[in-house]
Amino acid sequence: MSSAAPLQKARQRTGKYLTFQIDDEEFGVLVLRIREIMGIQAITSVPHTPTHVKGVINLRGKVIPVIDMRLKLGLERRDYDRRTCIIVASVQTGADAVLMGIVVDGVSEVVTISEEQIEDPPKFGGGVQVRYLLGMAKTSGKVKLLLDIDEALSAEDLSQLRKIIEQHKDEQN
Repeated sequence: MSSAAPLQKARQRTGKYLTFQIDDEEFGVLVLRIREIMGIQAITSVPHTPTHVKGVINLRGKVIPVIDMRLKLGLERRDYDRRTCIIVASVQTGADAVLMGIVVDGVSEVVTISEEQIEDPPKFGGGVQVRYLLGMAKTSGKVKLLLDIDEALSAEDLSQLRKIIEQHKDEQN
């Protein structure tokens, strides 16, 4: 890898991020991937799905799958409260983009993060996976974990979610 490659990667990670909390950690997703932020609402559960797949919502006539990011990251289940919200994001699945609802504990702010503020995730070794992290941003004395929303969901998750959407559409017809 050339010495320009890490610099190029850092530039691709810079920009405006929507930051949110899950447990005691702050995460960020590129604002360009966010379509909407809404309060928690009724989610129609879908049988035979992983525990982190909460179900689907109807967003202006479109069926959107919803995952609980807390559960996806292996954290304990928590009751939803007035700060809990759903971030609707555009997730790239190969050549297609899919809208997906992501339940988070609360939304913080939009911040601009420069390349000087971003470091690569540390190498933990062993079987620890950090592929879903674009990097770690140091802002205002805190570290924010920058999520690669496409990697945060595995190909298996996305395949399952497509099936859920199709099933739900068939049931409504």
